[in-house]
Amino acid sequence: MKKLFVLLTIILIIASCSKPKEKTTASNSYKLIQAAAQKSFATLPETMPGSEKGSPELIELGKKLYFEKRLSFNNTMSCNSCHVLDNNKAGVDNLPTSPGAKKGTHGTRNSPTVLNAGFQFAQFWDGREPDLASQAKGPILNPVEMGMPSKHAVEKKLAKISEYKNLFKKAFPKDGKITFERITNAIAAFERTLITHDRFDDFLSGNIKALSNEEIEGLDLFIKNACTTCHTGSLLGGNMYQKMGLMKPYKNNKDLGRFEVTKKESDKFVFKVPTLRNIALTGPYFHDGGVSSLKEAVILMGDIQLGKKITETDADKIVKFLNSLTDKKLASIK
Repeated sequence: MKKLFVLLTIILIIASCSKPKEKTTASNSYKLIQAAAQKSFATLPETMPGSEKGSPELIELGKKLYFEKRLSFNNTMSCNSCHVLDNNKAGVDNLPTSPGAKKGTHGTRNSPTVLNAGFQFAQFWDGREPDLASQAKGPILNPVEMGMPSKHAVEKKLAKISEYKNLFKKAFPKDGKITFERITNAIAAFERTLITHDRFDDFLSGNIKALSNEEIEGLDLFIKNACTTCHTGSLLGGNMYQKMGLMKPYKNNKDLGRFEVTKKESDKFVFKVPTLRNIALTGPYFHDGGVSSLKEAVILMGDIQLGKKITETDADKIVKFLNSLTDKKLASIK
């Protein structure tokens, strides 16, 4: 009887010791992945560069202008038409390329998200503008997009609207003058408030339980497959240029990318690396909106950018991780 009691005691001790060991091993492994992530990525800052210039009145004006269709020549298009913020959208229209104000016209490139855009080192796919205020000028005067004929025409149009006279007086109390520069500066002030908050930031801040096991494993694969060659920092992108088709050509060889700005041969097919924040909501993907599925985009990037074959199983896990980059409010609505 004593021998049986001793034997049972030993079995219970072994069982109780072995289970926590497994948990500890998995936990330690995930902590190592977390540490690796903290070296490659950063949490999104609480404020965007330039936000100190934005008074509540300027932001209010900018928000009104962002949704203002009268900034287009035929009163049909606003900033929000292509970079949709209402209807629980993530700052995009989810189209390969966006229709313009003139019937039958389309832009030549995919409309990127406006969320967190002010953290990027340059604006537009080809980086032709340095900041949000400069970016806002382009679409308003672009004949394919909003189609206004001139800066003066924009100023004249808004000056006839009494509501804007009052809003400009509040935002610019000195003289209340309506100018094109002030219009785009106000839009930029509003856009600087569009900062998202996701579970990945919580994970980077130390909360290992912020991500599921599958998401952490996907993050591990993202790092091990060298996706961090381009997708790093607080935005997981948006901080460098890269050739589209580094190892193998991309299917679209018509758009020459940054070459159209610099005319340098080395800039052919070079584009700004997009942010991966909210990527699960911002398809279709790439500068031409040429890929509809995030999983397909992951596999294609492995192939033409890294020269790696990412399996379907691994791609599924990486997509799980990418879903953790979705803003919490948008994720709860989804």
